[in-house]
Amino acid sequence: MSEETDGGVARSTHADTVDELRRFAGRLAVSGGDVARRMVEQFGSTGLDARAKSSATDPVTVIDTTVEEHLRSQVVSARPGDRVLGEEGGEEATAPGRGVVRWVVDPVDGTVNLLYGIPFTAVSVAAEVDGVVLAGAVHNIVTGETWTAGLGRGSSLRSATGTLTELTASACDDLSMALVGTGFSYDSDVRAEQGRVVAELLPRIRDIRRCGSAALDLCMVATGRIDAYYERCLKPWDHAAGALIAAEAGAVVRVSHDDEVPTAAAAPGVAGEFLSAIEALGGAVSS
Repeated sequence: MSEETDGGVARSTHADTVDELRRFAGRLAVSGGDVARRMVEQFGSTGLDARAKSSATDPVTVIDTTVEEHLRSQVVSARPGDRVLGEEGGEEATAPGRGVVRWVVDPVDGTVNLLYGIPFTAVSVAAEVDGVVLAGAVHNIVTGETWTAGLGRGSSLRSATGTLTELTASACDDLSMALVGTGFSYDSDVRAEQGRVVAELLPRIRDIRRCGSAALDLCMVATGRIDAYYERCLKPWDHAAGALIAAEAGAVVRVSHDDEVPTAAAAPGVAGEFLSAIEALGGAVSS
């Protein structure tokens, strides 16, 4: 099952509410990045050198759980009636009531990059009400860049120095010139199938980038740094904020809740051809 994230849902939501959620999402993501950076410095290069998320006490797991605990505590303190769904801690067993804000958080998206010192790892935070993402923020832990968006309010990128840029997806209108991002599952059988799709897609496009963070890949579509992106087996915390950011920048976005169907985003000029190509290669994208 999938849904289109095109900014057309819940447009009647009050702009002030969306803006408030967007501001808080941005503050949360940046504060989570601050915690992660301090911990990386604390552990140092030797502390992360195991390059494995192997136990509840290894440094990478400690960073993940500590950042998520920080995000949860910030929500409880500032917005005690809200709920949180996190990659590490899950969610309360009972479903949130109608109209309740649920914060969908990924404390460290791009864990392997963090292990290897690759500057492509992020904190992702989204505010969702009744299944609709209203606001989101993605903060690159290493570069200090922060992307935010509000439903119907556009998306923007704030640099580490504070420069704010309103975002528009790329003007690419030729699939053969499209730079495409993707990612791979940890499951070897799924990876083999994903490899087949990439091999067949590659002759049709400019090139492939595999950067290691779904949240940041979607932000790259929003920023025009890549022209399209697709990936199977994503969880809500992987795409909730990034999908909104890309959609509000004018990209065509399909969010999937089915591991067999990729989440996809593309600049409007290549979206139809790109989505058709992915579907033809066995990665069907539902409308």
